[in-house]
Amino acid sequence: MGLPLFSEFSASNKNTWKQQALKDLKGKDYDDTLLWKTHEGIIVEPYHAAEDAAGEGYDEIREAQTKSSEWVNQPLVAFENEKVTNAVIINHFAKGAEAIILDFGDKSIVEVSLSRLLHGIKLSETPVYFLTHHQALALLNGLEAVIPYQMKGGLWEDGLALWMTRGHLPDAYFRDLAEITKKQQAAPHFKTICVSSHAFHDAGANIVQELAFTLASAITYVDKLTDEGMPLALVMEKLIFSVSIGTNYFMEIAKLRALRYLWRRIQQAWSTLETLTIEPCYIHAQTSYFYDAAITSNTNMLRATTEAMSAVIGGCNALTVRPYDEVFRKPDEFSDRIARNISVLLSEESYLDKVIDPAAGSYFLENLTLSISEAAWELLLEIENKGGLMAAFEQNFIQNQIDAAFQKKVKDLEEGKRTMVGVNKFRVDETPLVFENHSPNAQPTASFELLARKRISEIFEK
Repeated sequence: MGLPLFSEFSASNKNTWKQQALKDLKGKDYDDTLLWKTHEGIIVEPYHAAEDAAGEGYDEIREAQTKSSEWVNQPLVAFENEKVTNAVIINHFAKGAEAIILDFGDKSIVEVSLSRLLHGIKLSETPVYFLTHHQALALLNGLEAVIPYQMKGGLWEDGLALWMTRGHLPDAYFRDLAEITKKQQAAPHFKTICVSSHAFHDAGANIVQELAFTLASAITYVDKLTDEGMPLALVMEKLIFSVSIGTNYFMEIAKLRALRYLWRRIQQAWSTLETLTIEPCYIHAQTSYFYDAAITSNTNMLRATTEAMSAVIGGCNALTVRPYDEVFRKPDEFSDRIARNISVLLSEESYLDKVIDPAAGSYFLENLTLSISEAAWELLLEIENKGGLMAAFEQNFIQNQIDAAFQKKVKDLEEGKRTMVGVNKFRVDETPLVFENHSPNAQPTASFELLARKRISEIFEK
């Protein structure tokens, strides 16, 4: 019988490694040289061992990651007219897309011929998610008139996000949403409640803030809809998360893992009040608008690729990769194809769909997941103590937190403490920019501050 593999090497622990590192540093300060403090205030060590991913919390984090290894390639399509939009959707499905988000913008739903728009698209086989901006009830009524079968897809409307960015929430919003959800109760693959992080992310929130505020938003939906008479189990079944993914590769992986863990933890708390089956956390991930640049714009493809990898390794169920030129012009067929194919390549060539949890077993990522979870939970409790998301927002607590995080990110870029390729370093496109599809943030009135959609590279594009 042979010797065990690596038997000639003596066992070592984390302290042994640290002592060797101190020796190699030759007098340099260990903390200043090797420890990394993130924008969220989390201390990241340079080396992790099994002892860093053991103990209370870690088993629960691993259990929460259970999902299919595959994800849905889900491009976003902006509505133009019935004929053009129908052709764009069919082309996406023919070339690798598996679902679509259809954004109607400010178009009135009652003016749209849904039968022409969806000609040749069978919603029982090809999921379509609809973004209608407070017209969901009109959309569902129109769909019921032309579609006799159960649909796949859902509604992509986050009324709370619109309230935080536009300052308006219809009085009947939660009542209408409860009515819509009850109507679609028999359609298990049609989601009706979308909780998104995009408003927080695009305003400049750090990862802990984004996670805490998104969970606070989800809790608000649950409270409001159960107040409207919806069963808690139905709310859980119909709820999905839509999350922006930034450029901080490992932190974004840990963010999605933390979201699954914390949402499971919240559901477990509710399950003590009534019998409740813990629903897996359905996460749609979208590459970041906030980190896209309009200068040296091809670098956006690189950012989108690493963001997509973070999303997939973090365990997203669906993925939207935004075209690299979307921030300054209408995407063309080439940029749409490149964006769509990033997801295809991660599946067909990187084989990331062959493993249920690619991050499992990484002491670093599991430790980082728990650190982010604990910080986000603490902030979430602070929001709940203020009366919940809406009360905290009306007190400008959330806005002030995000603004401080945004200013920190800007300062780091301006001082060169952080590099964005093609933005504050390694630029090649210096010609004046012409924004073909630029639309300034609306300026509605409200008694509290609203969240503005920002891109951090704008400060270098003037």
